[in-house]
Amino acid sequence: MSVIGDWLRNTKQRVCIKGKWSSWISVCSGVPQGYVLGPLLFLIFINDLDEDITSNILKFADDTKIFKEVRNSTDCSQLQADLDKLVLCAKKRQMEFNVDKCKVMHVGNSDSSSSYYMEGSELSEVSYEKDLGVWVSSDMKCSKQCLYAFDKATSILGMIKRTIRFKDIRVMLSLYKTS
Repeated sequence: MSVIGDWLRNTKQRVCIKGKWSSWISVCSGVPQGYVLGPLLFLIFINDLDEDITSNILKFADDTKIFKEVRNSTDCSQLQADLDKLVLCAKKRQMEFNVDKCKVMHVGNSDSSSSYYMEGSELSEVSYEKDLGVWVSSDMKCSKQCLYAFDKATSILGMIKRTIRFKDIRVMLSLYKTS
């Protein structure tokens, strides 16, 4: 048996739903949730996902971004071919992209009339998208991110103002600085 198999042998797990625990069952496959080994094995599993891809690709955990400078129809075709390769590679590994979450963003002043497809579905085009907590826009301006930060800070400051009764200057200053 493998090292991982030996490690997982006799491992049991159970779930809790609304305070009620299930009975213990043996783990037959996979890695139990919460183990550090799970993300590591996943990264090893997808490490060569970008093999034979000519476009740029970024992978972070289970997120994948593919991008390419598109100047003409040949570039569009190459990007579409790379998308098709990614889908095929994922299917070979019995994984799927959530096509509903896949989007296209045309950045810059280039022709944005190109459509791209995954698994026969046209990908929706967006002018901004949140990525790792940061708003990115097709015009590469930061106004959406600034507005988001302002709204979040205003909300927190409003909550502090409404809930803190003892408004000593030191307490309030400390709360404002940690928000």
